[in-house]
Amino acid sequence: MNRVSLIIILMLVAFKAEAQTSALAVSDSLYAVGEYAGAINKLQEIDPQTEKTYLKLAKNYAANRQPEIALENYKKVLSKNPDRVLTAVDYGELLVKTGKLNSADSLFKILAEKYPKNANFKFQQGLIKEKLKDSTALGYFMHTMILDTTHQGALYKLAKDKLRNRQYTMAEHYSKQGLRANSNNASLLSILAQTYSSLKLYEEAIPHYEKLIELGEDTEFIYNKLGFAYYRLGDYKKAVKMYNEALNFEDRNSATHYTLGKLYALIGDLDKSETHLLMSILIKKQPVDAEFFSLGLTYKMQEKHKSALEYFNKALEENPDHERALYERAVAADNYMADDETVIGYYQMYFDKYESIGNDGMLYRAKTRISDLKQKIHLAEN
Repeated sequence: MNRVSLIIILMLVAFKAEAQTSALAVSDSLYAVGEYAGAINKLQEIDPQTEKTYLKLAKNYAANRQPEIALENYKKVLSKNPDRVLTAVDYGELLVKTGKLNSADSLFKILAEKYPKNANFKFQQGLIKEKLKDSTALGYFMHTMILDTTHQGALYKLAKDKLRNRQYTMAEHYSKQGLRANSNNASLLSILAQTYSSLKLYEEAIPHYEKLIELGEDTEFIYNKLGFAYYRLGDYKKAVKMYNEALNFEDRNSATHYTLGKLYALIGDLDKSETHLLMSILIKKQPVDAEFFSLGLTYKMQEKHKSALEYFNKALEENPDHERALYERAVAADNYMADDETVIGYYQMYFDKYESIGNDGMLYRAKTRISDLKQKIHLAEN
């Protein structure tokens, strides 16, 4: 090979390498702004594919809600380099999300055996066993805690189990152990507060409920618990305030209205007492859309989006004018369905019905999401 030919080959190689580097940079930029389909197109232009491109493809496909293709790309990376631990973890977590629990269990078992001092691998095994309804899950959480005495996830799981089984001393112990490492762990604060409530130690419970509110973890549940604690301590005015805060989250809770009716009577405000007691009766006589809606929100928080969608639909069957149920149904569909056109339809249904009379925040989020999904479809078609 003469010198000129060699120079030409080197220039072509350099040009190709520069083009690949450019494509990777562009795909990274698209990924950063959520343009996953565009990033995937850029990565597919690269030839030959490498571990790096397969890994980026996996992450983009996962973010684009195409988990099966993401899994295939993760497998390609691991077949080339099985020692990529972080990639194996990402692969395992995606297996869990897609319901391939036995495969995920096998993977994390191998990782735990290879790295026996890694607490997180034991914890992942525990989470998978829990999803499989395997009674050994708690043993894995305990093993995790032994490996890392401050492991927040494991301590929460252990504390929650002890609270559920009324082993209050141990629930308090595990909660406090975790909070010593992270005093702002909302999950552990909630377990500790509920433990004290269960023991009727309301003065001890109140500061933890209040801290949850300070941390922005205020919910109907927290305000109801806090209201009940003040009620039991005889501080009726503070109890009224807390139950009214609870109504801001769900104003069709018959039990909350009933309790407020009793409390207003205790502080001598009989007009408000009558109003809330009548509301309690009225709600009880009406359809159970509030109960269905609350179940939908519970499933949403558990990331069980299919069940959330089902119960928001049930709420709307009971009460077609339940604005938030119509909006939350669209959000559940967005999280569960792969068909973006169908998801747009759900958001559009909400937006069209409430455009002039609905909640400004929900309308804005619905409109923005419709725009984002339409742009995503457009980019995928080009």
